[in-house]
Amino acid sequence: MGTIALTDLETLAVGLAALVVAGWLHKLPVFSRIDVPVPVIGGVLMAVLASVLHRFNGTTFEFAGTLMNFFLLVFFTTVGLSAKLSALKSGGRPLVILCLVTVVLLVLQNVVGLLVARAAGANPFYGLLIGSVSFVGGPGTAAAWAKEAQAAGLANAPEVAVGAATLAVIVGAIVSGPITAWLVRRHHLHGPSGPTPANWVAPDRGAPAPAPPVSTILRVLLLIIIAVLVGDAANEWARGAGVVLPGFLTAMLAGALITNVADVIGARIAFAPVERGGEIALQCFLVMYLMGLKLWTLGPAIVPLLANLVAQLVLATLVGVLLLFRWLGKDYDAALTVGGFLGFGLSSMPVAMATMDSVAARHGPSPKAFLLIALAGSFFVDFANAFIVKAFLLLPGLN
Repeated sequence: MGTIALTDLETLAVGLAALVVAGWLHKLPVFSRIDVPVPVIGGVLMAVLASVLHRFNGTTFEFAGTLMNFFLLVFFTTVGLSAKLSALKSGGRPLVILCLVTVVLLVLQNVVGLLVARAAGANPFYGLLIGSVSFVGGPGTAAAWAKEAQAAGLANAPEVAVGAATLAVIVGAIVSGPITAWLVRRHHLHGPSGPTPANWVAPDRGAPAPAPPVSTILRVLLLIIIAVLVGDAANEWARGAGVVLPGFLTAMLAGALITNVADVIGARIAFAPVERGGEIALQCFLVMYLMGLKLWTLGPAIVPLLANLVAQLVLATLVGVLLLFRWLGKDYDAALTVGGFLGFGLSSMPVAMATMDSVAARHGPSPKAFLLIALAGSFFVDFANAFIVKAFLLLPGLN
């Protein structure tokens, strides 16, 4: 049939429709018990439907990405606006532990990928493409490295890399929540007792909080837009200086700068609409991102990719539960941090945040875990992943 290109508003409409349908499906026991986030259900469902249409009549949907990227920036801006420096006072050692365990995971993911490639009789570069490049890096990083591999003579590198990353995004998004919820239940953990922190909004639990005035919502919206613009300007400046930073990272840092300056001068920020806006932005981004995955690109490499997927899933779970959870103290914050770690270690940062948000809505807030994952999973992991992949490429037989 051909390609159907959707505009940004049409893409948003499809995503919102998928969220509505997923909200109905989430009420089914099979989904509600295992804490699969609503946008994951909706996004994967739409990706499967798009793949079926492509398979039987050749129709390909191209979803627009401008609004999707905007929602991503908004979400991380709200994370930054909630990140007061006072919350970091007790986060030094846990952040170091999280970064250390992340490096361990990156190295082991590449080792597993190389072993799978060797067992399949493939070029070892493919092992890196199905290792940390795809699992921690995600589809974007996988596509970038696939171009390098293709230039080195690996003709099927894009299909293999994007296929591995696609499987990682889907399965990582599905299993991160259930594993985290199991960890919480197994150790009888829960969020802090007593009054809920003022900057936390737990959706659909208890009596609804009074709606903030429209003027307050508009001020918060203006604050978010200013933070996005400041972050974009900082990103342009950094790029001009030869430093490439993720756009969502500079937006988060701009939000953190604004909220801490406001704290110093005694200005108050209404955190309830900030958190609610972040939740809406995250759901919109994640459903639009997942429904755009082209599942049919997996091709004939599906068997080794599935074997790699199982091995990587077991590896990340063991590292998260046996190392990270224990080293962080085996408390509720540690369990939620493991959920975020599995989210970005198997899928992506938005999945990490959605996983923690879904579990926290049921068991209680953990601002510390959100902040740790936001810092380690955004800024640190990208640089660490690039450095480790480069180091592996220096090994004999890979350069």
